[in-house]
Amino acid sequence: MRKVALSLLGIGLACSATALAQPPPAPAPAGSAAAASSGPIPIPPPPNVNDPMLAPVPPAKRIVTTWEEALGYVKTRSTDLRIAYAEVRRAEAQTRGALAAYLPQVNGAATATHQLITNANPPGLSTGLGASVTGGADRTPLPNLVTGNIQIVQPIINVGNWDQITTQRINEDVQKLSLDDVKRNLALSVANAIVGVVTAERIAELNRVGFRQALERLDLTQRKKALGAAGVTGLDVVRAQQDVETARASLVTGDESLRQAREAFGIALGFPEQVGVSRDVNMNGLEASALRVCQVADSVDARSDVAAARRKLDVAKRNVQNVYYSFLPTLNAQTTIATTTANTGFSPNTTWNIQAVLQVPIWDGGVRYSQLRQANAVSYEAEQQLEALRRTATVQITQARRGVDVAEASRKVAADTRALAAETDRLTQISYREGAATSLELVVAAAALRQADITLALREFDLVKARVLAVLALATCPW
Repeated sequence: MRKVALSLLGIGLACSATALAQPPPAPAPAGSAAAASSGPIPIPPPPNVNDPMLAPVPPAKRIVTTWEEALGYVKTRSTDLRIAYAEVRRAEAQTRGALAAYLPQVNGAATATHQLITNANPPGLSTGLGASVTGGADRTPLPNLVTGNIQIVQPIINVGNWDQITTQRINEDVQKLSLDDVKRNLALSVANAIVGVVTAERIAELNRVGFRQALERLDLTQRKKALGAAGVTGLDVVRAQQDVETARASLVTGDESLRQAREAFGIALGFPEQVGVSRDVNMNGLEASALRVCQVADSVDARSDVAAARRKLDVAKRNVQNVYYSFLPTLNAQTTIATTTANTGFSPNTTWNIQAVLQVPIWDGGVRYSQLRQANAVSYEAEQQLEALRRTATVQITQARRGVDVAEASRKVAADTRALAAETDRLTQISYREGAATSLELVVAAAALRQADITLALREFDLVKARVLAVLALATCPW
């Protein structure tokens, strides 16, 4: 036994000496799993791919460079603005019509008569005072007769007409406030249209970047399969092709959205065509630009649409009062000058009279009572509409101010999500080149990155829109 133990000890010492004499293991080659764990491996440059759809959408013929330029087009070409101005002019004309009802009314009339059937007067027919009954004419009735008169009527007491003048002036204020609200909404729509075009431009650009990357991944997968790389099958190529077609579909819809956004911007500016936005436009300066053309109101009651609704209520109440005035008597002074070519005998051919006409309404079948009920109903509706509009405006202002914080938080979440998606895509590409990831993981990571890019762009422009809306939600725009 002792000899056997000594023999085993000698064999063990010999094996240890042999192991110590061997050289150390060589370092892991680049691209192996051991090297990947030591630090990030740079991604080689992408292959050169080409596709007709990589060409961007042609720019619009008309390009807007500043907010002020866009508002200039709106001032001269907006149909909504023209209609609002026409409503103001119509209200002014109605005020002038109400004033005319209390000014003198001058009317003239002339009549020329030719009798087709006449009889000859009997000889010697006279009045007994040296003049014939027919004024010396030899036929009855007179074959030719001309008469004329001029009448002037001046209302002296007509409370309803006088009150209507003030009512129409208040209605002018309503239309002017409505015009100011149209300007506020136009400024907001132009800002949103600008942001919409820039957003669509950015998304179309991101879609092309994603489409190019999908083509590069397809090219890489096809080359690996052609070289006989381990783990790369025809299924991997099909998945890469499917990813390319998905990116292509997003590109098609994104380009159409861009064209529609340009057309919507053109309509907002008054052009029946696409209108683009210059890349030099300062998106962060839209808020400051909005403050230059609009002023922040003191309260919700000072907002143009709410103020207009309040003045409409004043008009409705005055219309109720005006119906009551129609129950009062009216007094007019009038004078008439009349003349005729007929020989009137002892009466002068020309007469002139002055009259005072007092009209007392007694019974009209219930017309005024019907008008009173209608006016009261309109007044009640105007009151409820004012209250509803005030509530809606209050909530809109609160939401607009809160929307800035929400948009900022959403943008931050989208930025973090995009950063994670980018890192996931980078690591997935490295793992796929090493054979540690599947083509499905590569496609899913790429699609997630494309969607994250688009979401981040949307959230960034949503923040711009929220800031502009926060300014214009409580503003007046007297431009």
